[in-house]
Amino acid sequence: MTISQNSAYRIISEGRGSRWLVTVDHATNRVPDWISGGNLGISAPDMQRHIAFDPGALGVGTALAERLDAPLIHTDFSRLVIDPNRGEDDPTLVMQLYDGTIIPANRRITEADIAERLDRLHRPYHVALEDLAARRPDVVICAIHSFTRQLRHCAPRPWEVGILYSPKDTRLAVPLIAALAATGLTVGDNEPYAGHLDGDSIDRHALASGRPNVLIEVRNDLIADAAGQREWGERLAPVLQMVLRNSGL
Repeated sequence: MTISQNSAYRIISEGRGSRWLVTVDHATNRVPDWISGGNLGISAPDMQRHIAFDPGALGVGTALAERLDAPLIHTDFSRLVIDPNRGEDDPTLVMQLYDGTIIPANRRITEADIAERLDRLHRPYHVALEDLAARRPDVVICAIHSFTRQLRHCAPRPWEVGILYSPKDTRLAVPLIAALAATGLTVGDNEPYAGHLDGDSIDRHALASGRPNVLIEVRNDLIADAAGQREWGERLAPVLQMVLRNSGL
């Protein structure tokens, strides 16, 4: 395994040869030192919650990429600093309140602050992601995320895994939902979130160029430790390979 990195992202095993490219947009909860001294003003327990990153997603993505013989790219900053899975003009690009927690360092954020975070974190990640996606003409993007079992003051979510997609491209997502359900999993069809936001990562790097794609959300209590993360990576890999093979893409 080789790792290349800068302050915004890391790439694992760029030289792997398959068509697949695995991405993890919300991989870590790191806050760079140049932002409020590396502290957003929320508690340590809050920084371990889903509001700061996607717990378990990086471990799943790493195991999955290994099984698929695919490179992996992931961010190395908290989604609370700036959300790389949002377009630059999205009103939720920098969150001030998330699932009941106020983010003090973002409450009075200025346009200049946002511009710096875009220039130093958000844009470098997307440039690197696009460079990886363009490494061969038949790349297939698999984005790995995780979701919390229950938001505050909301009902528990029943799904073990969710497949999100845009109606602009259902070629892999719809058969993947059926294939995972056939293994006995409770699968969300564009749940627990809607599958498309203008300017999000899949929109930018897959839909805009016609690249086949899937976005997988695994419930984070199922991937809370390394064993669960590896198990899910190994569970997903053969199903993804089968669905891609059967698609004829």
